[in-house]
Amino acid sequence: MKFAHGMVIGKFYPPHLGHHHLIRAAAERCEQVTVIACASTVESIPLADRVAWLRAEHADTPWVRVVGTMDEHATDYDDPDVWEIHCAIFREALGGDVVDAVFTSESYGTELARRFDATSVVVDLDRASVPVSGTAVRADPAGQWEFLAPSVRAWFARRVVVLGAESSGTTTVSRALAEHYGAEWVPEYGREYTELKLARARAADPAATVFDLRWEAEDFAMVAKHQNAAEDAAAGRGGPLLFCDTDSFATRVWEERYLGSTSLVSNRKPALYLLTDHEDVPFEDDGLRDGEDIRPWMTARFAELLGTTGVPWLRLTGSLDERLRTAVQACDALLAKGWILAPPLG
Repeated sequence: MKFAHGMVIGKFYPPHLGHHHLIRAAAERCEQVTVIACASTVESIPLADRVAWLRAEHADTPWVRVVGTMDEHATDYDDPDVWEIHCAIFREALGGDVVDAVFTSESYGTELARRFDATSVVVDLDRASVPVSGTAVRADPAGQWEFLAPSVRAWFARRVVVLGAESSGTTTVSRALAEHYGAEWVPEYGREYTELKLARARAADPAATVFDLRWEAEDFAMVAKHQNAAEDAAAGRGGPLLFCDTDSFATRVWEERYLGSTSLVSNRKPALYLLTDHEDVPFEDDGLRDGEDIRPWMTARFAELLGTTGVPWLRLTGSLDERLRTAVQACDALLAKGWILAPPLG
């Protein structure tokens, strides 16, 4: 049976593959579908994020509309007045449109459909097709990772950023950590950008070196933009930990190093910063580096600014093995801490 307009409601806290299975089932049987995402201010994931995630996942079915609404009322399936309060919120979200089918994966589906004079369609009530629940995801996102879409994974991923002065081992450490955890690794875009900039300079003057390059604020804005985009893409592809060789915050320090000040603003908050101390790391001139003498200043400047971010950070010192042991202990602690999400409004 084909329906004209189906409705799907839920908290989607967060959306998971079970929710997407339900929405796709509705899309297959309806000419139009309205998905109503309900959130409360006591919950940890903003409504706007949930709506954006749902829209992204169902962009291939344009007849599926996702709307968000705030619902600050607790649920009581035995109280008809509470039912009516919630239904009034759903009707407002529908914008006056009539629905003739209500799709749910819950036992309350029959009563909800009755109150909309619609047909109840229950999909995968026993979670046999997609064995996941919002409760399970909130309790252990890492354990339910396979049931999360890329956009949701990106939100949950614990981002670990390794930064430091030139030739202090940021690439070596960040890549080794990614290999240790079988995680995604985000390389430093600034290095790639420098290579491109040097190649353009050498097209005009084959003898040009990195010392001949001129840097502008726009260069660093471009680096930060690409670095952020690469980080976000990798977060959606990977697992619960993501390792980055610098980030846009570090780009601010590089801009200051070359221009004397910075115009960049970085509001990103990774889970952990790891600062690679330049001490005990020989400087390797690979043709793209020009800051051996300034390494002590950069290490000190990173340490100074990291203290203002509100993000936990560690200074890695000693041999490579010692640095990796310290870093692994910190990353293991991140995973052991888990994710703390407020319980949904009942």
